[in-house]
Amino acid sequence: MRPAALLALLGLVDAAFSGFRAYAGRDARIRKQRAIARAALRGLAVGAVALLAPVLAASCLLLATPDPARTYAALTAGAIGYLLPLAGYAVVVMLSLAAYFWLPFRAGTLAMVVGLGPLTLLRPLAVAAACTGAVLNGGGGRSLLVGVVAGAAVLCVGPAVHRRWYSTVQ
Repeated sequence: MRPAALLALLGLVDAAFSGFRAYAGRDARIRKQRAIARAALRGLAVGAVALLAPVLAASCLLLATPDPARTYAALTAGAIGYLLPLAGYAVVVMLSLAAYFWLPFRAGTLAMVVGLGPLTLLRPLAVAAACTGAVLNGGGGRSLLVGVVAGAAVLCVGPAVHRRWYSTVQ
């Protein structure tokens, strides 16, 4: 599988979780699986639209360059470098989410407060590390540009979902 496809999949999963984060803690009902699923789908929809921005940026770079093969190789190297830091971050987030969903209520709440809370705050640092990885892996400025656009798109999903659907929820 190409690194761009893995990054797109990771971005879509992150978008679904951004929708969940925008909703989490805003509803006192005990059984709220349907509302959580709806919030995740909202995040997924917003993320799918937002992730068109890096696709457009990469496409424009490929169409505007005199040497598309070299640009494609640089973007691929940058995508691999971008993926490595995000994969480590994603594993830690998945472990914390698994603890939240499958542990008893108190332990799951602790996993949310100790794990997912700080990890949410570290998302911009994970994106910055991914952009650094894209450059260091040989992607150069082109990969950095696409990486910054992708990072901005992913980081905007949660606030967009919150503002659109959950800003009036107290």
